[in-house]
Amino acid sequence: MLLYTCILLLAILFYLKWYKVKRYWADRGVTYEEPHPVLGSLTFMQKINIATWIRDMYDRYPKVPYIGIWLFWRPALLINSTDISRRILVKDFDAFRNRLVGTNIENSDPIGGLNIFTLNDPMWSSIRRRLSPLFTSSKLKSLHQLYFNKAKELVQRIKNDLKINKPLELRNLYADYTTDIIGIASFGIQSDTTLTRDSPLRAITREFQQYSILRGLQWCSIFFLPEIASYLRFVLFPKSSVRVLRSIFKHVVAQRGGYNDKAEVNDLLDALRLIKYEADKNNEVMDEDTMIAQAAIFLQGGFDTSASALTFLTYELAYNPEIQEKIYKELSQAKQALGDKDLDARVFSELVYFNCAIKEILRKYPAMGWLDRIADRDYQIDDKLTIAKGTNIYVNVMGMQHDSDHYPDPDKFNPDRFLPENDDGTRPFMPFGAGPRICIGMRFAYHTIWYAASSVLLKYQILPIPGTKPTARCEIDHRGLFLTPGSGTYVKFVARQ
Repeated sequence: MLLYTCILLLAILFYLKWYKVKRYWADRGVTYEEPHPVLGSLTFMQKINIATWIRDMYDRYPKVPYIGIWLFWRPALLINSTDISRRILVKDFDAFRNRLVGTNIENSDPIGGLNIFTLNDPMWSSIRRRLSPLFTSSKLKSLHQLYFNKAKELVQRIKNDLKINKPLELRNLYADYTTDIIGIASFGIQSDTTLTRDSPLRAITREFQQYSILRGLQWCSIFFLPEIASYLRFVLFPKSSVRVLRSIFKHVVAQRGGYNDKAEVNDLLDALRLIKYEADKNNEVMDEDTMIAQAAIFLQGGFDTSASALTFLTYELAYNPEIQEKIYKELSQAKQALGDKDLDARVFSELVYFNCAIKEILRKYPAMGWLDRIADRDYQIDDKLTIAKGTNIYVNVMGMQHDSDHYPDPDKFNPDRFLPENDDGTRPFMPFGAGPRICIGMRFAYHTIWYAASSVLLKYQILPIPGTKPTARCEIDHRGLFLTPGSGTYVKFVARQ
């Protein structure tokens, strides 16, 4: 009898708690999506990509500035308004400096929890400030020969594979190239992954690309329920990859003299050596795991986002030959004007239509379809709603960048949207984020895309695989938290005469 009474009491307490959770947004007069009693709003996980779901939410509630959702039982707010998003990300950034993903995991997963993407203040701003000089125009200009050589190898790789009739799977092709770029630019590690498909760093990035049910569960917990992720000791990066990366990092640091001298900064690893040297000198707490964490996130972010963007761009150009030809002519004219000189970052930045096409890819396929923040204090969203300190905010990038009011016929690949006469800069465009937490590697990503795409387009015409039908968009990996191509994205390369 006592057992039944206890069970009944627990059931009543569960229901009362659930009722309070379920009524959270209704009690505040906020439009909301009915939550699942366990998963909240996360019932889509492992079924469709979060970017697809978040766009569906935008379309389901047109003209609604924000929607109440739940991360399991944790209330959160999905922002669909451009104006509110800009206030949160830029104007009122001091009230939204941190991310949910950055809470509670640094002790159980220092490499996943102490990197610049997941870090919260004050360490985030300290690391960000010290790494920013790596991405100035002059620093990136010094990498011209690296980009140029690797882009040549990319063209050669395509040529070699065509000779033996080897199918070219785009995401892996470009991931080989971007792994080489990030390996040399960040760690000074020379490799020929672009040509051979293999290297110690490529083994790591290949494991980063692999996705399983367990990995999906880990990432879902880390991003949306970090307390549980910390308790279960889930990790952002595969442990085997972290072991290899740690070994490589320590070896290269030792080769360069460790942390005992003030390093001249030539790459990411030098910058991290300098940060550690200055921290030790000033008695700041900055252990080596914090340095390795930056190496891990730059490797992950540096190779995968650019490889995905190049894959999407190549796919869209295959099915839009008139756009491809227009870009080819622009690149050809620029090359002819230079004579014996190579195309470089200065020239690329001035190629209007080429950059419009890249922007259109980033609009249609943003690497992150959402941007997350935590309210560091009570904050008035508008005259109808004030959110409590600790409320999670999700900016609906995917929805806003596919809003037909901003971008008519949003599923169409149309670079003309970004021509100067068509773009007044007021439309939502946040593929790299916005405000002080905008992606620190944005310029690096543009350079990586510029050199690869231009080299391929000048040498090859890109065509659909015979017999395939064009679709509204390239296939998306439905399991991930980030917007990446689905399995097996192929096109046909034909050498230009």
